[in-house]
Amino acid sequence: MRQRILVTAALAASVALTLSACAPSAPPASTSTASAGSDTLTIATTTDVVNYNPLIGNSRSDYWITNLMYPHLLSIADDGKKEPALATDWGYVDATTGFYEIRDDLTWSDGEPVTAEDVAWTMNAVKKDAPSGTFYGQLGNFESATAVSDTRVEVKLTQADSSIIEEIGFWGNVVPKHVFEKAASVADFPNDGSDGGWVGAGPFTLTKVQVGQSYELDRVEDYPMVEGGTPIPAKVVYRVFPDVNTEILALQSGEVDVIANALPPAQVDQLKNSSGIEVEEVVGLGYAHMTYNMQNPDLAKLEVRQALAHAVDYDAIRTVVLQGQAVSTGSSPLMPVLSDYYDDSLTEYEFDTDKARSLMEEAGYTADSSGNFPVSFRLIYSLQDSVTSQWAQLVKDSAAKAGITIELQGTERNTYLAQTNAGDFDIYAGNFAIMDDPVTNFTLAYLPGGAINYTYVDDPALNELIAQGAVTSDTDEKIQIMRDAAKIVHDNVYDNIMYTQNLYFAHSDKWDGFITKPSELLSIVNPESLASAHKAE
Repeated sequence: MRQRILVTAALAASVALTLSACAPSAPPASTSTASAGSDTLTIATTTDVVNYNPLIGNSRSDYWITNLMYPHLLSIADDGKKEPALATDWGYVDATTGFYEIRDDLTWSDGEPVTAEDVAWTMNAVKKDAPSGTFYGQLGNFESATAVSDTRVEVKLTQADSSIIEEIGFWGNVVPKHVFEKAASVADFPNDGSDGGWVGAGPFTLTKVQVGQSYELDRVEDYPMVEGGTPIPAKVVYRVFPDVNTEILALQSGEVDVIANALPPAQVDQLKNSSGIEVEEVVGLGYAHMTYNMQNPDLAKLEVRQALAHAVDYDAIRTVVLQGQAVSTGSSPLMPVLSDYYDDSLTEYEFDTDKARSLMEEAGYTADSSGNFPVSFRLIYSLQDSVTSQWAQLVKDSAAKAGITIELQGTERNTYLAQTNAGDFDIYAGNFAIMDDPVTNFTLAYLPGGAINYTYVDDPALNELIAQGAVTSDTDEKIQIMRDAAKIVHDNVYDNIMYTQNLYFAHSDKWDGFITKPSELLSIVNPESLASAHKAE
């Protein structure tokens, strides 16, 4: 597997960063009178856990379950702005020094206090050992972290970076130093509970695993980050089902109480009108997209990427597959929900098969007597992603009208992730749940070595703009820089953004008290939500 290492361009310019970021207000407290009881909350998922180590992560189930045990410094609001979690305050001391102030009332499940030393050690270990995953991908300008007191961490940067403190705080879990330091490398530490169980500091702790069947977590009695100080459900059990349709049947029969993954759009209205089921709408901070692997000589040609972009019927995908529950981003990686950054002057690639044919001819290809060009592209997608599975077929069909052959290769999700990381595809089809900070997202997606640079783009002009955005603290200036960067991505088809959408999640009406957070990763299965969930009054 190709190891991706985040590379960021160094700039000589210095910048005065905001000295302190005041923590936004926490969400209003629940008015429920429910108290901790003996109930078990059963949640459906379609994937097993691949990694119990939250510093690695792979499948959605990894994230959902380890998030219940290993805290984040920051949470997120519906507009992408960060909110307090373990950290109560954060910001910058100077251009190359950031800080976090953390709570002093949280303990690990073995009784040890959670301190700034755990936070600093976690960051330093991830930087040193480079585990695969988003956390390491955020650390391009990170040099080191130091616990200057039990509740304060200071972070030294290799250069000014106006996004890194919030992004590390949001994406990185904190792990117990006294447990993880026993491993030679956090990148290889399985954290599989084999040495006496799991030690966490969330509302629940994993206690029983039956691979292919279920994952059982028990309540942590002392959890001050939820109203009342104790999670309400006594247990949370994730059960594994083969697909979302089976999950829906299990919810309807009462076999499970919640479905963790987003509902297929075609099922939303039906479930809204189903007796015994509640459907919650969650803000989407992500997008669905296709990327074209420019390591393939054919896809390295701009005209071919443009032809493929013009051979997609975007309206049909959003109308037929998404049931009208998705909107265009103008084929831009800056989504409308990020209202400060969104640039409506960028327009969606027009669906025009004749134009696609002309572009293929400009690229030097001649169609045969059947009207087909002598190229074929392999498109990978996850079979567990029912929405992408459907629109991938529409992409294949519309491309065929332009004489372009697309071979679909749907696989089990973990195989798909391995193919993605290895660059084993011509076209990648998928989605990202949270694209919250433009500079960070562009760094990961479009810089050489970026953790999700699936196009393998290396554009000097784009690299320079991303680097400028990273060190610019003036909001208006940063917005213009990132809009210019988005135009390069758009015009060169370095990414084909299909749509963004709000998501819908179903649960039994016998349960109440869920707290929504944006994206499928957080939705109604975030730690605060599951700790607050209770039987309906």
